[in-house]
Amino acid sequence: MSEAAKPKREPKSNRGDWVTYRPEIKVLDCTVRDGGLMNNHRFDDGFVKAVYDACVAAGIDYMELGYKAAKKLFAPTDYGAWKYCDEDAVRRIVGENPTELKLTAMADAERTDYHTDILPCEDSILDVIRVATYVHQIPTAIDMIKDAHDKGYETTVNLMAISAVQERELDVAIAALADTPVGTIYLVDSWGSLYGEQVQALMRKYLAMAEPLGKQVGIHAHNNQELAYANTITAIVEGANRLDATIDGMGRGAGNCPMELLLGFLHNPKFHLRPVIECLQKQVRPLRQSMNWGFQVPYMLTGQLNQHPRAAMKFLDAEDNDDFLAFYDDIIEEE
Repeated sequence: MSEAAKPKREPKSNRGDWVTYRPEIKVLDCTVRDGGLMNNHRFDDGFVKAVYDACVAAGIDYMELGYKAAKKLFAPTDYGAWKYCDEDAVRRIVGENPTELKLTAMADAERTDYHTDILPCEDSILDVIRVATYVHQIPTAIDMIKDAHDKGYETTVNLMAISAVQERELDVAIAALADTPVGTIYLVDSWGSLYGEQVQALMRKYLAMAEPLGKQVGIHAHNNQELAYANTITAIVEGANRLDATIDGMGRGAGNCPMELLLGFLHNPKFHLRPVIECLQKQVRPLRQSMNWGFQVPYMLTGQLNQHPRAAMKFLDAEDNDDFLAFYDDIIEEE
């Protein structure tokens, strides 16, 4: 058959294939930042160094160390170092970070003295500032993004609690954020309430609004209904290229998408699972008893009811924390 007569092959789509390897996908570990919500960020240096070393050895792209919280709002006597991610604290762990791993901290809208506490990137060991915002805080978040961008940082934004936002309001919020210098916009299932079909529809919305402006789209999933991993896969299939996960799923309440599951799914030879499993076994899993994250019935119920998990966290911290029926009756009455 002549070259001219051969049927032309259609270009292979990078979405929805069974082969999940896409080199453009980047993975962020938020074990220390999200896990810190369960112990007021009081991790010792040895733990943070172990997670850092695991991320480096595993080939993970980003590591989130904690928050850049305002000390006038959050007294240092009440929290550990990773609530603030001061330069000296971070450098105690990473030195000059002579690795390819990029370091990041989260800056909450209206809870960060970002003009002063976030240094110019050239003076910081951090590479990325992740702004977190609710819809009503968008004007502040936009200013924070611009501030971090002008200081030389890579920037991302987590738009939180979207399961409680009206569609028109969400559209306006995404459009406003996409019109900033932000590099990545994250779909965040803050309350672990979203199902696969909702993630699919939302991811298509985010991509349609962000991609034409040169933005990446990511996902940060919570595991209240044991769907964090499945919802992350759905987002990947739709085209998400920025993925959050934590070792052993460590995180607030029901926790997050487990890193060990995600790396296995991605089939990217640059990622190495053994360092993650070692850190899980030696460092993370021993904290489960004291920190008590992961799927439990009360978290499932708040997820199903599209509620913040604070009620479940309060219930599980109480002495009578095995009367799930009483908890169910209480939160149903509040609906």
